Amino acid sequence: MKRPEPVQVIKYRRDAALAALVGAVPYIQFLGIQFDRRGDELTAILPYDAKLIGNPSLPALHGGVTASFLEVTGLIGLAWASLWDDLETGRIDPNAVTAGALPPLPKTIDFTVDYLRAGLPRDCYARARVNRSGRRYASVQVEAWQDNRDRPFALGSVHCLMPEITQPT
Repeated sequence: MKRPEPVQVIKYRRDAALAALVGAVPYIQFLGIQFDRRGDELTAILPYDAKLIGNPSLPALHGGVTASFLEVTGLIGLAWASLWDDLETGRIDPNAVTAGALPPLPKTIDFTVDYLRAGLPRDCYARARVNRSGRRYASVQVEAWQDNRDRPFALGSVHCLMPEITQPT
């Protein structure tokens, strides 16, 4: 009988896999987006920075920043959900993932944003919910808020082409 791994080892491996996934997209670092992991749930965090303001007279977040934040949250949320299952079932070697051998990311087919109110000059948070994830297609809903999760300032819908899974030879 195989002994279970210590919890710290499992947490470290999961955090390292998430860091490798996020580190694979340079635009995430440019915007300063961070991800907080609690189990299999991710919360994206966009810390306030003056460079993110689009209209200084209001001031309000740039609409492109809001859209990018939603799309990045959706794509990373979808990729993490897929990667999580593969890591937990052993289909992917966790050591290979932490070394940078990541599966390809999903590709955006279609993306829509509903701007509900102006994004204020403060930290933003977002969560993605995968509605459908098949072999070829996935649909993800994203919700972004600032101070109160019950008052989102933007909603997004991302449809993705899932990467082809190559079988090892």
